[in-house]
Amino acid sequence: MNYLFTSESVSEGHPDKVSDQISDAILDNMLAQDPQAHVACETLCTTGQVVIAGEVSCKGWVDIQKVARKTIAEIGYTKAAYKFEAESCGILTALHAQSQDINMGVSREVAEEQGAGDQGMMFGYATDETDNFMPLTLDLAHTLVYTLARIRKEGKEMTYLRPDSKSQVTIEYDSEHRPVRIDTIVLSTQHDECTGEGLKAKGESIKVTPELIKEDVIKILLPRVAKRDSRYGHLLHAFLEDKNAKLLVNPTGNFVIGGPHGDTGLTGRKIIVDTYGGRGAHGGGAFSGKDPSKVDRSAAYAARWIAKHLVAAGVAHEVLVQVSYAIGIAEPVSLYVNTYGTAMVKAKGEGLEAKVMSDAEIAKKVGELFDLRPAAIIKALKLTQPMYEETAKYGHMGRTNEVVTKTFIDADGNAYSREVELFTWEKLDRLDEVKKAFGRG
Repeated sequence: MNYLFTSESVSEGHPDKVSDQISDAILDNMLAQDPQAHVACETLCTTGQVVIAGEVSCKGWVDIQKVARKTIAEIGYTKAAYKFEAESCGILTALHAQSQDINMGVSREVAEEQGAGDQGMMFGYATDETDNFMPLTLDLAHTLVYTLARIRKEGKEMTYLRPDSKSQVTIEYDSEHRPVRIDTIVLSTQHDECTGEGLKAKGESIKVTPELIKEDVIKILLPRVAKRDSRYGHLLHAFLEDKNAKLLVNPTGNFVIGGPHGDTGLTGRKIIVDTYGGRGAHGGGAFSGKDPSKVDRSAAYAARWIAKHLVAAGVAHEVLVQVSYAIGIAEPVSLYVNTYGTAMVKAKGEGLEAKVMSDAEIAKKVGELFDLRPAAIIKALKLTQPMYEETAKYGHMGRTNEVVTKTFIDADGNAYSREVELFTWEKLDRLDEVKKAFGRG
């Protein structure tokens, strides 16, 4: 029997995501000066105000105000009408030194024996239903708000858009868990009271309405999103022709008041948007503002790295990996793998009638292949790079691994650049090794 599943995403202008990006921008600027910096940075943003608090241990010095204002401006909060604007908002900083009790558990004379920064369990997930091994519901939800932000920043179409927006995608799956149709798309986007300068210049003054925005979503946004995914673009085209499908745009009416002026934002409140959209599982720990000694972040990335390798290697169609730690201890407390009955590899030495390898057997082999001590994860995934601000919008998983040039602010407030490799946990750099280990080569 067919069933429905839903995931949501939010744009970079959503107040919680503003907070995430500020926290990660501060982390990046600290790591750029001191790769061994220990950072736990939390941000609150509301009408005209940003509060930054947390614990840090860093050999460098960062101009927190300048980094925060730069981040807010890049998101698009640059107008007084938004009631939250990069140059005029107040910024209160309350950062202090990291607890020596925590540092004692993490730091070791032998780097490889670095302890976990806290207890907890972390999950990684992958599925073969999309090319980036992510759930289609979340992938489409991310793409909708990402593309909407691109349109806003280009400033040529839908010129009434403001930075805050949300999306939600419901997909119908068949009994084999394959996506067959898009049932519902919900899109809420902040907008100006009237149209942008392009239409005003022609002497027009048209009040922005849900009907106008919906028409632009159909004619401008959805066709651009459909072009992105050759594998499932046809589902969006079919959605627009499906009389039973539902497209809900700004369903409550006006969405003029938004961003931190509409809702207070906090770091770490969008952990399901950040991960798998409700598929798989989540350990509960947020990512943004935390340096890689915090296993909430580094081990979650490692678990995704492993899950993606297992699916790409043909071990299973769908994989959930859990790893857990105790504070101050390097070796994981447990390692768990769930293939949801989709495993495809046979156990060794049982002839033609060999049984499919159990999840416990797969987990044992994963433990032999991947070193999950925190220091080993940090080294394998190059996590001491200042690579985190990009993760704070449009999801931490399923993104493109690439080398980019990033700009940072030094202790004197001057800008400087360096190359950084992003989303290293999305690489399939050990695929041949995993295939060989599971007999899939």
